[in-house]
Amino acid sequence: MKIGKKDWLFIALVGIVLIVFFAISGEEKTSKVPLDDTHRPYYDMLKAGKAKKEVDPLCKECHDGVKIPFPKDHPEPIRCLFCHKVVKQ
Repeated sequence: MKIGKKDWLFIALVGIVLIVFFAISGEEKTSKVPLDDTHRPYYDMLKAGKAKKEVDPLCKECHDGVKIPFPKDHPEPIRCLFCHKVVKQ
């Protein structure tokens, strides 16, 4: 069976998609939520079955940009637990 021009283009496209996928995947650059006494109640809520969207607004009590300042290039804090993952217990 002969491989045609369209087949080679498809193979190249799949190759490019795989290369891009592996290039953008890698080590997480955001810090994890610390497993300490301050954050323990939030871990307990998540363990009890609360959704991350329910726990997320509670982060703003301390992490408001004033009490605990954000880094210079930090995006608008909307969904903290979307980027900052919890530590596996």
